[in-house]
Amino acid sequence: MPEKAANFAWSNPRVHQWFKILTIAVFLGILILCGSDENPRFNLSWVSPELEVNYSSNLLTKWLTPGGVPCKDSRTVDIKIQSLDSDSDSTIELSAGEVHEFVFQAIDGSGEPHCLGGDYFETDLSGGNWKSRPPIKDFGNGTYVVSLQIHPDFAGNYNFTIILLYRHFEGLKFSPARFVFDKVLRVIPIKFVNSNSNSHLPEVEQCKKFDFTKDVWSGRWTRHARNENCRISNDGRYRCQKPSFPCVHPWCSGPLGLLESNGWVYSTHCSFKLYSSEEAWNSLNNRWIFWWGDSNHCDTIRNILHFVLDVQSIPIVPRIFDMNITNPKNPSQKVRFTSIFNGHSNHTGNYQGLDSLSNPNYRELLKSYFTDTNVVPDTMIMNSGLHDGVHWPNIRQFIKGADFAASFWGDVMKGVRERGFSPPVVIYRTTVATGGYARSMAFNPQKMEVFNGVLLDKMKEYRVLDRVVDDFDMTYPWHYDNRCNDGVHYGRAPLKAKWRDGQIGHQYFVDLMLGHVLISAMSP
Repeated sequence: MPEKAANFAWSNPRVHQWFKILTIAVFLGILILCGSDENPRFNLSWVSPELEVNYSSNLLTKWLTPGGVPCKDSRTVDIKIQSLDSDSDSTIELSAGEVHEFVFQAIDGSGEPHCLGGDYFETDLSGGNWKSRPPIKDFGNGTYVVSLQIHPDFAGNYNFTIILLYRHFEGLKFSPARFVFDKVLRVIPIKFVNSNSNSHLPEVEQCKKFDFTKDVWSGRWTRHARNENCRISNDGRYRCQKPSFPCVHPWCSGPLGLLESNGWVYSTHCSFKLYSSEEAWNSLNNRWIFWWGDSNHCDTIRNILHFVLDVQSIPIVPRIFDMNITNPKNPSQKVRFTSIFNGHSNHTGNYQGLDSLSNPNYRELLKSYFTDTNVVPDTMIMNSGLHDGVHWPNIRQFIKGADFAASFWGDVMKGVRERGFSPPVVIYRTTVATGGYARSMAFNPQKMEVFNGVLLDKMKEYRVLDRVVDDFDMTYPWHYDNRCNDGVHYGRAPLKAKWRDGQIGHQYFVDLMLGHVLISAMSP
């Protein structure tokens, strides 16, 4: 009976007519809704790379791939980008806001396509007020795809640069300096134009707790002020704007002048708060932060103390550091910073990295902070460190070392739970992209990016990881020279002296930005 009724209904001309009217009405409603001023017609999306599932095992497979006879003697020396390579001198125009994907092919010395992946291309998209690293996807067969995007607010003229730093995972070798290629393959002028007023990108919102669960970031540095007359002061500082100079919505919130960056600020899938001293103390009051990492951690702790918390009484943060720190303006506020160096089991040594955990006395030292008292750290900030880049002979051995490290910290957190305490929130701060001369050394960007991915993969496997701060992405746009780094550090103390490039002083704001991001990650 129901089936007969249904057949009767569909055979009724009036039903068909009403159905057509209803369908047209719904369609017109959607067009009106999407075409209204309040609801733009086209909703764009941000570039958003992801960490590959089973990263470590897949990496090992790619690294060991022989390639067969066609690729045995082939080596990449150039690329072909059919959509961007042009014989004309005219500037390429692209629409701002959209993600533009360009496939390019690795080419060997005979001009033939190379059929293996693993080449390491450095990419840079730079204009007067925007610097970013366009992400690349490696298909493993000699073809790659790169994604370009800038926000419509920053439409204008850019240079898109591609540098071939290493071929077929050669940056992962024990002595990679012998294999560095470091050739600029393309510098392509591109003009980004606002071509569609009815399209828009989602607004970058201030970071919340969930935003720090993203494993890989794809951010950008944007500039919102410029003081051409800014000069370094006698204490090595760059005070180019007043400390109260405000952030520009939505790229950050708070006093941008405190960053001492002459207007630059970093944002990614979310934007960050820049903290006044009072706000930072309110956020960190009565906290215990446990740091486990390389000497970049020492720089970051000192910079947080000096520039953010306004504590000037601690000129140097040594490799082993444990101190209750009092707010000089409000003695009732305190924070405990504990930092244990992981470059070597002996804090005076170097280049042991995660293998420092093979020393039983060192393991017991680390455990003691989580087992010997009636209180445990509420936050742990860690990284693998540049020392791993020097220590491990190959990627297979580092994967084993990362597995052991993640297992060790998994057991420590398990012990905390068994004692009836809440384990600390674990934040992995990815290792920096080494800059200038260090791009060709044992801790080169290709190796450190891979090591970051491996340790992230292992930390997730052992359920140790809670949040990620991608300092690799944050430092990458500034790693091509030594203006913001000494090769391996981005936060050296300000000093009015000649820097590596022969100029006076250096720009330390990249590490100051990290300090504010870490406070956000601790208290989103």
